[in-house]
Amino acid sequence: MEAVVPQTFSPLDRSRILAQMTNEEFDLVIIGGGITGAGVARDAASRGMRVALVEKRDFSQGTSSRSSKLIHGGIRYLENLEFGLVFEALSERRLLFEIAPHLVHPLRFVLPLYRGGRVGMFKMGLGMWLYDALSMFEAPELHERLSPHESLERLPLLQRKDLLGSYVYSDAYMDDDRLTIESLRAAVKLGALCLNHASANSTEKDERGAVKAIHCTDEVTGRKFTVRGRHFIGTLGPWTDQVAPQLVGQWRNILRPTKGIHLTFDRKRLPLNQAVVMAAEKRIVFGIPRHEMIIIGTTDTDFSGDPNDVGTTEADVNYLMGVAEKYFPGAKLTPNDIISSYAGVRPLVDDGSESESKTSREHIIIKDPHNVTFIAGGKYTTYRRMAEQVVKVALENFSLEDRVRFGRNDTKKPINELATEAKIDGALRDSGRWALEFNLDENDVEFLVGRHGAEALPILENSAHISAHSSEEKLWAGEALQAIHQTMCLSLVDFYVRRSPLFLARRDHGQALIPFLSSVFAQELGWSDSKRQDEVAKLRGFIQNELLWKQKFGLSSSSF
Repeated sequence: MEAVVPQTFSPLDRSRILAQMTNEEFDLVIIGGGITGAGVARDAASRGMRVALVEKRDFSQGTSSRSSKLIHGGIRYLENLEFGLVFEALSERRLLFEIAPHLVHPLRFVLPLYRGGRVGMFKMGLGMWLYDALSMFEAPELHERLSPHESLERLPLLQRKDLLGSYVYSDAYMDDDRLTIESLRAAVKLGALCLNHASANSTEKDERGAVKAIHCTDEVTGRKFTVRGRHFIGTLGPWTDQVAPQLVGQWRNILRPTKGIHLTFDRKRLPLNQAVVMAAEKRIVFGIPRHEMIIIGTTDTDFSGDPNDVGTTEADVNYLMGVAEKYFPGAKLTPNDIISSYAGVRPLVDDGSESESKTSREHIIIKDPHNVTFIAGGKYTTYRRMAEQVVKVALENFSLEDRVRFGRNDTKKPINELATEAKIDGALRDSGRWALEFNLDENDVEFLVGRHGAEALPILENSAHISAHSSEEKLWAGEALQAIHQTMCLSLVDFYVRRSPLFLARRDHGQALIPFLSSVFAQELGWSDSKRQDEVAKLRGFIQNELLWKQKFGLSSSSF
């Protein structure tokens, strides 16, 4: 298999991108680089539109890297009678299996039911048939009904008392941050200009009050620049109500932000081979197995304030640990078993519901008269459809000739042509040979292939010149080079938190690799010794701040 070197999307391109953003007028300027903004950029660029996108922080730094990391229809939304939302999500799930097989993976979910619960076996069985029907019976596998004995054979750690049985159904897990970034890479390949760590500060309007440009700051260099566009789209997530007034002036708040936290565990400590759906008060908590870890979450509580300040608290940990103890009493989990945690804010649209968990996951599109279209709310699973809809609404501001010219998107093809199902299968067949060729452990190469498909080969070739002490170091050197040159990764924090599972999945949060990986970044990005030390300090500070709750449980600071 021949290596194909992809087009670069690197910090080394920033001066070129800034110059182009300053000197051109774009058909569409997108503010916000989460999954919705990434989807809009890819959709619009695939139509032939000239597209620019700016993100104040790192791509996917907000909600898009802090989800439950599931692609699912949302079986609990059936209870709210949101059949249209579930049908749309299941349709998009089916498509995502095809266009991003290296990022979206089928997973079986076990839903145990207990005597005294809100829903019995019969009613849940009807829901399962409806879920399969809404997927057009095209799920990876249809649902099963298990007896108590069969349920315990499937999940030996499960609570036995009052167990009525369980249902098993199909959904999927995914790499949320990487799906965002891969979508941006696809947009860049189609000609879009995308820049992270670049804030939109104010607007320039014409005589009619329509926005015609945004004034921005490159947060890396402090340089001011202006991006001119024919139309603007705000994909601001939980920051919508904060930023929209800066863009258009008068604004009525539309969001009901809610906070969700997740805990991660070692798979050996909580050996789940299938996901588990756990009923907790008025919402659902998942136990989700991944190749690197087990995720337990999420909470769902109203949140006010700056989404940048969201964090995990002692009460959050106690809540999720209580749910886990109820369903897996034999595991005898303690806070010391928690490897890591993450917290995020969901940008739910306020629909007047009585509780957070009842608030709809539908999205809303707002056509502001100042030449800006906003989109908020929605589910991660439906991001592609959301992007398609908001671009169509934005095109209403263009001439008939332009609407015809930009009338069709092309977002049903693979996000990365090197990571189709066939390419992944071929790369897995070659992984043993590549392991010998590059003197690496075959399991490490297979791990790389699982994350990148056939792009694993150029990653291995590009990292061949890096001097490493182990196969593991060589693997992460390849990942670091890939992140730098193909995903606009500027910092160690960006890499550890949004380009790799190091922070979430490893007991030491990858700190043993910091000296080695910081040297890779320094070499590639030309960091001075003081810059390298500053980046290391920022990473260690991030880890400590994210895990401050551990001190409440008397856990040693040496663990982070």
